[in-house]
Amino acid sequence: MRLCVVGDYAWDVLIQADNELLPGGDSFGNVMLTPGGSAANVAVWAARCGADVEFVGKIGQDRFGQLAVEDMTSEGVAAHLIETDEHLTGSVAVFVDPSGERSMVSGHGADHYLMPADLPEQALGLADHVHLTGWSLFMDPPREAARQSALAGASPRWLSERDGRRQTVSLDPSSYQLIDEAGVDEFLAWTQDLGVGLLFPNFDEGRVLSGCDEPEAIARRLSALYDGATVVLKLDAKGAMVLSGGPDGSVALVPPATDRLVDATGAGDSFAGAFLAHWLVSSDPVAAAHFATPVAAWVIERLGARPEPTDELKPLLDPVSDTTAC
Repeated sequence: MRLCVVGDYAWDVLIQADNELLPGGDSFGNVMLTPGGSAANVAVWAARCGADVEFVGKIGQDRFGQLAVEDMTSEGVAAHLIETDEHLTGSVAVFVDPSGERSMVSGHGADHYLMPADLPEQALGLADHVHLTGWSLFMDPPREAARQSALAGASPRWLSERDGRRQTVSLDPSSYQLIDEAGVDEFLAWTQDLGVGLLFPNFDEGRVLSGCDEPEAIARRLSALYDGATVVLKLDAKGAMVLSGGPDGSVALVPPATDRLVDATGAGDSFAGAFLAHWLVSSDPVAAAHFATPVAAWVIERLGARPEPTDELKPLLDPVSDTTAC
């Protein structure tokens, strides 16, 4: 099963101060430059879990762009990285507070300028599953390119090439604040016609999109809004809720795997990547959530969205059944 992730590649400048930052003051702490971008993170974590992954994004013709190519190659991701000399490779400032929660400021790098003409038609047409993040939808470009990515596989040509197999689509809404600023109706207009069958909101994103305040009500409302989609509602320290079978379907609760938050950066991306790697083979969203939860837990206990794998992580990525790819 071939996964194609479309969206942002960016470098994270991660800043974690040892104490409160004061206007005009100084502080020691951790300052790290790490590879990131929400979509790229999902692709890498899916590949680390054994999935066959392609990535589509845009980078600058600069040293950070060269490093992006090297990074994706080393991670085993088949990357279609469109290069431009008009914009620098994307960068994001990530501020991590003492509680481990993160806030981000995203620059307008090359990742924001992915155009429909840049898209690799064959890679998208032959993919079994396309994953998008909200970061590709809040501005245009790259909104139209992201939308076309999700719609590409529905053409008769590619349906025939896939022997009639239906392409599936997943979406991570990405930012409750930007959804709120854009307007819920606008966000729904950009996404409801994409055939989204799998949705990965966190609680705040789900609350804003659904207008509900209780997790199960959020999941059921979102499934109704997205034509019966499976909803995987990430509940942070409370784990996750999986609603499958449409708005009136069954709900399963998946407990958290850690209570030690060091850095929340990339937690949702690692969860989505691991989930997709499992689900694309098993077709079992609850089992996929149980698999993805300890992977995301390992990530949030460390700094950065993509910490280098350790011996402690590797057992989490081993096969969990005869039917999984991870």
